[in-house]
Amino acid sequence: MHLIDIGANLTHDSFDRDRDDVLARARAAGVVQMVITGASRAHSPMALRLAQQHPGFLYATAGVHPHHALEYTDECDAEMRALHAHPEVVAVGECGLDYFRDFSPRPAQRRAFARQLQLASEVTTADGARKPLFLHQREAHGDFMGMMKEFDGQLGAAVVHCFTGERQEMFDYLDQDWYIGITGWLCDERRGAHLRELVRHIPAERLMIETDSPYLLPRTLKPLPKDRRNEPRFLAHIVEELARDRGEEVALTAANATAATRAFFRLPVSA
Repeated sequence: MHLIDIGANLTHDSFDRDRDDVLARARAAGVVQMVITGASRAHSPMALRLAQQHPGFLYATAGVHPHHALEYTDECDAEMRALHAHPEVVAVGECGLDYFRDFSPRPAQRRAFARQLQLASEVTTADGARKPLFLHQREAHGDFMGMMKEFDGQLGAAVVHCFTGERQEMFDYLDQDWYIGITGWLCDERRGAHLRELVRHIPAERLMIETDSPYLLPRTLKPLPKDRRNEPRFLAHIVEELARDRGEEVALTAANATAATRAFFRLPVSA
C-alpha cells in the first residue's frame, strides 16, 4: 500500500528525540508522503523547514489553530502570507473553531478564522488555483458553517480534518463538496463508535486518512506502544479499520484515499 498521512504534528517536541527514526518507520509501513500540520505562529515555520529538509516526502500547512487564536495579529498574518509563498506549503490552516476546549475566547477564534479565510481566498498555488483549506471544527458547527458561507465562491477545496462529529455535520460538509479526514478516533470504542457507520457514506473521492500524531493513538492497536505516542506508521492500522467498516478491500480504500489526497493537495506521485 502507498499511504499519505494528511495530518501529522511532527513539529511536536515529543518527536525531537527520534524524528528521523519516526520518518523511517513510516516509510517502512507504506507511508509515501505526509503533510505536516502547521497550527501556530511558532510551529507553521517549523513545519515548512521540515518539508524543505525532506523534499517530495514531506509537505506542510501553515495556519493558526483556534486554540492559539489570540496570536493572530497583523504581524502574524504577514508571516502566514510569507510562508504561503513557498511551494512546500500546500494548504491554509489548521484553522477553524473549537468551542469544546475554548482555550481562546470565542470572539478571538472567529476573528482569527475570518482572517485565515480571507487569506485562503487570496493565496494561490503555482498553477493559479486557490490553495485548499485544512479545517478544524469542534462543537462549533453553526458558527463554522455560517463563516464558511460568508466566503461562498471565494475559496478552493476544503477538508474538515480529524472528523469526529455527528451524521448531520458530515452530510453538511459533503453537501459543500468538502473532504473528510478520518483518524484513529474511529478506533475509540468510547467516543468514536458512531463513526463506524458514518464512514460508509463518505464518497471515496472525498475521503482522506491521517494520524494526527502524536495524538489520537488508535486504541485497537496491539500491542500499544509503551509511551502511548501516535506515529505516522500507524496509518496502516487506521486504513485497515476504515476499510473493514466501509466493507472494502484494504488495498482499495488505501488507493482511493491516496488518489483523493494527491488531487486535493496537488502532490506529485512519489518515487
